[in-house]
This record gives sequence, C-alpha cells and structure tokens, in this order.
Amino acid sequence: MATTTMQAVQLCLKGSPLRVTHSVVVYGALSFSSHAALCGSCTLASPPSPPPSSAASAQPSPPTPQTIRTNTLQYIQRRCFTSLAANAPDLRGDSAAVSSSSFSSLNGLFSCLPHQAPPPCNSQTPLAKPNPQAHDPFALVRDEISNVGERMRRSIATDVPMLGDAADYFFAQGASGKRVRPTVLLLLASVLSGSERPPNVADVDRAAPAAHLTAVDETADAPSYLRSRQQRLAEITELIHVASLLHDDVVDGADTRRGVASLNAHASNKLAVLAGDFLLARASVQLANLRDPDVIVLLSTVLEHLVAGEVMQLNADRTERLSYDHYMKKTYYKTASLLAHSCEAVAVLGGATAEERRSAHLYGKHLGIAFQLVDDALDFDVDNAELGKPGGGADMANGLVTLPVLYAMEGSDELRAMASNKFRGDGAVARALEIVLSGDAVERTRQLAAYHATMARDACMSLPCSRRVAQTGTHATRCRDALAELAARVVVRSS
Repeated sequence: MATTTMQAVQLCLKGSPLRVTHSVVVYGALSFSSHAALCGSCTLASPPSPPPSSAASAQPSPPTPQTIRTNTLQYIQRRCFTSLAANAPDLRGDSAAVSSSSFSSLNGLFSCLPHQAPPPCNSQTPLAKPNPQAHDPFALVRDEISNVGERMRRSIATDVPMLGDAADYFFAQGASGKRVRPTVLLLLASVLSGSERPPNVADVDRAAPAAHLTAVDETADAPSYLRSRQQRLAEITELIHVASLLHDDVVDGADTRRGVASLNAHASNKLAVLAGDFLLARASVQLANLRDPDVIVLLSTVLEHLVAGEVMQLNADRTERLSYDHYMKKTYYKTASLLAHSCEAVAVLGGATAEERRSAHLYGKHLGIAFQLVDDALDFDVDNAELGKPGGGADMANGLVTLPVLYAMEGSDELRAMASNKFRGDGAVARALEIVLSGDAVERTRQLAAYHATMARDACMSLPCSRRVAQTGTHATRCRDALAELAARVVVRSS
C-alpha cells in the first residue's frame, strides 16, 4: 500500500498527543513537495513490517513515540532520496549517503554542552572580537542586496491583493531587517570564487532571467551567470526565513516584529499563516527552478528541520523543557540549520570541493547558533525598541525556557520549579527575571555565543580557497575577513 506525502508527514507526527499547528503541517508538506518537484512523483511505500521474532527471543521493549517519529522520518527520507537519485543520475554519491547527510550536520554539535565551560577553539587566537578597522560586511554587497530585495518583492507578486499585501508586509521599506542571511551567502560566494574584484552588478542582473537554467548559454558571461544563481539562492533563503517568522509570530502570539506590529496583530492569525504558506510556496518554486539536486536536498532539509524544531518546542515535556541538549538541538533546527545548509548550497552551486562544502556548512551552523544565543540573552537586557520585539523576559511569558534560564536555575530551585511550570502564575515571570538578572547567566550565554562565533570565524579562515587568496587586497580576501568580522559583531549586537 502506498502512502501519500501528506500521510507520510502525518505518520511522522503520530505517536503522542501533539498540538500540531497549521504552519507545522505546511512546513512538512512543502519539505516533501520540493523532492516531488524533482522526482516527478514521490509516493512512498509503507515501512516494511519487522520479521516475526522467535519464541525463544526476549520480547523487545516497545519503541517510544520519539523513536517511532525519528525512524519513520528517516525511512521517508531514504525512499525520497532513492527516487531522487534514480531520476537524477548526476547526483553526487549514492542514495544512502545522501539520505544520511541531512542528519550528519548534527555531528559534533553537542560536543560543547552549555552547562560546561566551552572547550578551547582549534585556533590559538582569542575569542572573536569586532575590529573597528575592518570593512563593513554589509557595505561590500550593498548594491547586490538591494537588487536581491527588489527581485524578492517582485517574485511574490500575486493577483490576490490581500495575499500580496500580507506577503509583502515585512519586505516593505523600514521593516526588512539587515538581510543578514543574503549578506552572508553573497560574501561567502565571493570567497569561494577567489575573485579579485567585485562582481559587475549590471552583468549579473542581465544574467538573472536565465538563472534557473542548468547549462550556461554560450553567449552568457559564466561568472555573472553563476553569481545570478547564487543570488537566487539568497532570495530563496530569505523567503524561507521570513515565512518562518510569520508562522512563529502566530504560534507565539507575538504583537511586534522588527519594531513594527507583527502581521498577525496587524491583520489576523489566519492571514499571517497563509502569507507564510505563500512565501514558502514561492521559495519552493524558485528552488525547483535551480534544478540542482544537491541544493534541493539541502534546502528541503531546512524545511524539515524547521517543522521538527517547532514540534520540539510545542510538545516538550517537563524533562525536555529543562534539558540543555533539547534546547541546543531545537536551536539548531529552528535557527542554525537554515544558515548552515544555505551556506553549503552556495558552495555547491559554485562547484566547491567536499572540504569547502563542510567548512561553509560549519560557518553557517556556528554563526546561526551564536546569533540565537545572543537573541536569547537580549531578551533579558534590552527593551522592545532596540530589539524589534518584546524584551524583558518575553520568552518566559510565552512559557519558553532559554539558555539564560537554564544557567540561572542551576543555583535556584525556585526558578527550576517556575520553569517546569512554564512560568504560570501571578508574578512568576517578574520573579524569574529577577533571579536570572541577579547572577551571571546572561553573561555566560554571551560567552558561549562568543565561542560559537569564534568557531564560525575559524571555519571561514580554514576554507581552502581562503588559503589560495591569502594575498591582501583581493575582493575575495576582503569578503573572507568580512565574514569573520560579521561573526564577531553578532556577539556584541544590541538589536
């Protein structure tokens, strides 16, 4: 009996009572729809039944709901990738290797448990710190980012005015953010190319309409064509990111985002969810149009991780809620995976080696973790105007336990009890905030962020192409240094 894609997603989420939001289901469906776009058809055979055990065998203990979900998800992925490999002969590696690759990104992630002192970095240099003399990372790609933003807004045009206005809400002037992710991807693309000078923006724009083609037209400028494809990937990454923000605001009941009213507060929860769905749909179309099997696998994995992280947050029991391991894994899924896999995808488009792909992935992973750790610290020591979202323990008000709370409750049974109860009760959030701020929990969180920022810097500096362009003054060298500077700035940011 065949299982449809949506049934497969539902099967992954079975096993324990879950509060599954509409956004979770959409993430899961679109994750598999990206595979279907490549495979043509992606129906999945049901998992085979285990062979009957002999009478003499000991009766195995029943699998836990988490084991059921994990094993089923791995099975579904393997079947999708087997079909993908059969339909895409140029896919690197066999289907088993590709199937396991989406899980290998977690290897080594928990080598540094938050409650322990961070291990020494591979580098002999101190923790990453901003350099006042460094190039502004955003200035190096400002013109390109402007063009990427404009194309993104054009790509979400629709003949349904209300949907178009809602989808465009956070792409409007003044509410678009710094475009950190596209900036990282374009800087990394320049490092990987080893270019001596910046790309010609006009030439790249002329190549953009053909960016979805797999073979370069004989009349096209090959470097500009490649850059246009990497810009397209930056657009896809930002669309996925904004869609996840729209859905998160609905789940969290947030009133503000980036200093303005959140879309769900401005319009409605239903419209915010549908706008996020629409952005994911447009991102999936653009992803399929790149027609690169490896890139489709990487970005589809991101969608899978987003839904996994959301489910982990929604369905955490008391033990998981107070677990460092659970917190770090959720952080990777919800925040770092997008940057890690997008960085690797940029490397794939550029024809990078396996070593370069790994270094690119590690840069994005550690930068993403550092970014979220600082975000969690800022929730305790900045106000709404600076951060662009509620501060002063807003996460605790939503029942969330972040790293500063985990650190602070090591010496406070009172805080542990409140965290276990999701900070319910009159005055619980205020008292918890007082306990966290009375110690060094926020500073320890920033120290761990600095460790991950340093790991990101080291990954960038270890890129083989970085060694090839080591001479000072080339554009690739400036972009490499800008990536290192960006990692350092993440730790000291106040918004």
